[in-house]
Amino acid sequence: MDKVAAWARRVRDSVEHVFYGKSEVIDRLLVTLLCRGHALIEDVPGMGKTILARALARSLGGDFKRIQCTPDLLPADVLGVSVYSPKTGEFSFKQGPILTNILLVDEVNRATPRTQSALLEAMGEGQISVDGKVMPLPEPFFMMATENPVEFEGTFPLPEAQKDRFFMTVQVGYPPREAELTMLESQRRLTHPVVDLEPVTDVATVRAMQEAILAVHVAPALQGYLLDLVDETRRDPRLALGVSPRGSLALFRGAQALAALDGRSYVVPEDIKALALPVLKKRMIVKPEQVMRGVDEVQVIRDVLDRVDVPVFKAEE
Repeated sequence: MDKVAAWARRVRDSVEHVFYGKSEVIDRLLVTLLCRGHALIEDVPGMGKTILARALARSLGGDFKRIQCTPDLLPADVLGVSVYSPKTGEFSFKQGPILTNILLVDEVNRATPRTQSALLEAMGEGQISVDGKVMPLPEPFFMMATENPVEFEGTFPLPEAQKDRFFMTVQVGYPPREAELTMLESQRRLTHPVVDLEPVTDVATVRAMQEAILAVHVAPALQGYLLDLVDETRRDPRLALGVSPRGSLALFRGAQALAALDGRSYVVPEDIKALALPVLKKRMIVKPEQVMRGVDEVQVIRDVLDRVDVPVFKAEE
């Protein structure tokens, strides 16, 4: 898996030219990309969510589009629309921004539920349906959506079905002091440094890396450990809804990708534990009475990790 690790290092180094002090956040997006998933970048305003997404898109190469969500955004603005030509008497399809390799959906919770639902088929099946026709999306197709979780005026909460289709929820957090100092110095210019980034890979290489991680070995003992974690969420009395099978598949594939980023051909328990929170967080529902007591998904996942014993295993098993 040295090739995957070297590829990830190139992309990470490129993004870190403009997004400082957050290597772990970048790695989580790379894990999502390698697993053919989609990421929800969630944090308060001003944390650099959009810059992170733009920097990753420019570093990866391929076709990049951006959708700025507003309450008046329509599904046709996302998918595309057939336009009638009086000269030819025929309809021609004008494709929407979703037909791209890398899509940034900025402030996704400002779009109406009707428009948000237009993304579901693309996220789950890699295709869209327009005017009764099915159109496959380009490969790879990687969607990054940003969301501000503290501002609710003019927003529409994401439905549970859409949350479950996001492979991972990524939180940026405040940068370290040294990184913020570097950020201040980098802004002594009229344009943002992100415009200077050049691609360090291409879509063909991305597809090859996505194939490569499938060979990462997951020992039977670790597969059992992963399922024990998921099953524990389904039996936790504080939850109205536990993790779905899609969640267990995401955690399995994510552990493979994280191991590959580290240059290993096998998964260790730390890979599963590191991704349990970002992968499973949006895939469970805490009962209302527990929410009133201050219980949230983060606490439940940490309790589950504490309760389930880590198995003893050998990497070659």
